[in-house]
Amino acid sequence: MTTHRTGRCLCDAVSYTASIEQPHTGACHCQMCRRWSGGPFMAIDAGTSVVWEGEDNIATYRSSEWAERGFCKTCGSNLFYRLVQSGEVYLATGTLDDQDGIAFTSQVFIDEKPDFYSFAQQTRTMTGPEIFALYGATPED
Repeated sequence: MTTHRTGRCLCDAVSYTASIEQPHTGACHCQMCRRWSGGPFMAIDAGTSVVWEGEDNIATYRSSEWAERGFCKTCGSNLFYRLVQSGEVYLATGTLDDQDGIAFTSQVFIDEKPDFYSFAQQTRTMTGPEIFALYGATPED
């Protein structure tokens, strides 16, 4: 069942509405996500359904050949991770206005997770090489 969710950055300069088909969030433990977010990046798949308000306040950083990261130019809030080829957006789960009813179901780049934290929930896990194989990419991308 598709739900419509809204969200925003810390300063309200950017807001969005997204149609979420599956209210599931996952954690990415890769080094880039940890540097970008200060810990694992928690994201929810919004497909290509995101409608932005204040889009002129969004800056993007092309972090690899296949993805870019978006953030608010004003307050610096991390907003999304986007696959360049498909335009698929993974919203930062913490930016959602209503986070109820979202299940924590997956962890990726589990092989890069530092040992100073772990989550109590049992989730599906994938390593970096498994992710690259799934998307047909290489670590150099």
